[in-house]
Amino acid sequence: MRVVIADDEPLARERLRGLLAEQRGVEVVAEAADGQHALHACAEHRPDLVLLDIAMPGIDGLEAARHLAAFDPRPAVVFCTAYDAHALSAFEAEAIDYLVKPVRAERLAAALERVRTFAAGREKNGDDGAGTTGQRRSHLCARLRGSLRLIPIEDVHYLHAEEKYVVVHHARGEDLIEESLKSLEDEFGERFVRIHRNCLVARHEIVELRRAPDGHVQAVLRHGKAPLEVSRRCVAGLKETLKHL
Repeated sequence: MRVVIADDEPLARERLRGLLAEQRGVEVVAEAADGQHALHACAEHRPDLVLLDIAMPGIDGLEAARHLAAFDPRPAVVFCTAYDAHALSAFEAEAIDYLVKPVRAERLAAALERVRTFAAGREKNGDDGAGTTGQRRSHLCARLRGSLRLIPIEDVHYLHAEEKYVVVHHARGEDLIEESLKSLEDEFGERFVRIHRNCLVARHEIVELRRAPDGHVQAVLRHGKAPLEVSRRCVAGLKETLKHL
């Protein structure tokens, strides 16, 4: 079993590393001190399990788990935290187990056994383990040749579907993500509005609607290089949305 340890406390990582060394068939492939580096480590090493602290700077453990849910293959997540108040949120994030610090050897061993059972069942059923947590993320995650780029949601101008990918147009350029436009609309519907079956635009990015010479309605964006076409079925709803911006 390949394991990534993510905790902002060096002593906590050292304790987990020591406990894991006593377990047969377990290899620690990377360590991280925050959620962002944990995601990079998972993209590079493709672990079977992530031991994930919750309270970390930047991207915390709960949000990191939501990003990991989209990884293929998806690693199992076991939270290790000093606070038992996060238990409900942890299981909503589809964690396999929840360990309270200081982690005891027997509890860690039991969690590892649960991970093995989970992995065996997933393999038997042909399930990739992907799921949704019902929580909104603060970043989108673009996979880049074994690494990744985290894109803050507030930096996204618009999302455009192209075949099986979605192109994220953001403040620093463009990136591809392997998510559906529908799932992004469900998660971020308060921030984005649909202007076409293949396009969601950040509400604050829309400056005006105008009619092109060919009769089609276009949305002019604050940071767009060119206006975007608005489908006929979206025009009325979009006009109503703009009244309340």
